Amino acid sequence: MSLSLRFGRTTAALAASILSGEAVLAQESPVILLPAPTTAGGAPLTRALAERRSVRTFQDAPLTLAEVGQLLWAAQGVTQTGPAPAGWRSEWGAWSGGGRTAPSAGALYPLETYLLATSVDGLEPGLYHYVPGAHALEPTGACSSRKLARAALGQTAITEAPAVVVFTGVYARAASKYEDRAPRYVHIEVGAAAENLLLQATALGLGGVFTGAFRDSAVTDVLGLPKDHAPLGIVPVGRPGG
Repeated sequence: MSLSLRFGRTTAALAASILSGEAVLAQESPVILLPAPTTAGGAPLTRALAERRSVRTFQDAPLTLAEVGQLLWAAQGVTQTGPAPAGWRSEWGAWSGGGRTAPSAGALYPLETYLLATSVDGLEPGLYHYVPGAHALEPTGACSSRKLARAALGQTAITEAPAVVVFTGVYARAASKYEDRAPRYVHIEVGAAAENLLLQATALGLGGVFTGAFRDSAVTDVLGLPKDHAPLGIVPVGRPGG
């Protein structure tokens, strides 16, 4: 059973109980609600565009839960609620929200996002699955950043970063409408989501780098991903180091 399907049983209750600006542990399941994202103010987009750089060295300093929530919202957060699109299938899990921060072909939203937290205030170290409709994290188990780095050909930014975002794609969602063009659209979407994440990191005074060099099967094994979740990109994020 997929993570999204397991979570879907409590999504509605969680979404209804989100407390603005406060992270709580849901009673219905071990799911952590993130602080509400900021949707106004912040650094101008033009400044973030000008200052964005690939950052591979990070300070030994934790991220806050609010920063993590803002990053995940920028990548895949819900911006408007709405019904499930035509063709949404129950085996993909409960419909989680509506329009997202990143565009999606046919509004099918094939991306799934994971957070590997090594040093995040308010979070136990481990792997979490981001649920956009509830703006929440579902713990999925222990995970080693060193093992993930080995799966990514030894890239040390993954072990230095206090948080690592992993994008995966469920090709079947896009294929239900776009057939053999589905991979192209999924790859376009992950590029948009990753750029949103990196621009938001820059606006917060953080930095990160998009990593596409890894062994797919090794990443799947390290993270314990469901069989239909194909790894597409790894983004270590933290406070830029010297």
